[in-house]
Amino acid sequence: MSTRPEVLFVCVHNAGRSQMAAALLRHHSLGRVVVRSAGSEPAEKVNPAAAQALAEWGLDITAEVPVKLATEDVEASDVVITMGCGDTCPVFPGKRYLDWQLDDPAGRPVDAVRPIRDEIDRRVRTLLAELLD
Repeated sequence: MSTRPEVLFVCVHNAGRSQMAAALLRHHSLGRVVVRSAGSEPAEKVNPAAAQALAEWGLDITAEVPVKLATEDVEASDVVITMGCGDTCPVFPGKRYLDWQLDDPAGRPVDAVRPIRDEIDRRVRTLLAELLD
């Protein structure tokens, strides 16, 4: 790995799961990890329920803009995490690939998004401990 580990979160629309995961890893890593997120078919904006669920914890993702997955993002990352949406990523030797099977928050009320946020947070904390060990 590079001096600071680099992690890429990928989901189809880059509007919910990957945005929450990126925000949580940025928050918990305190700058010790380079974090990216992207989607194969990015939405126009971040999922409002995902943004609201994170706002409850003091994290603001409302200014984030979903972005298209680029080969360069995968190339630059040490760990690539797909968010249970069947996305395909370019595969490069020496990369660590994980698939986190998570419910999609799209179209769900914030009450249904909170458990998804909580599970992402648990996984992010575990990943961070592994990366910085």
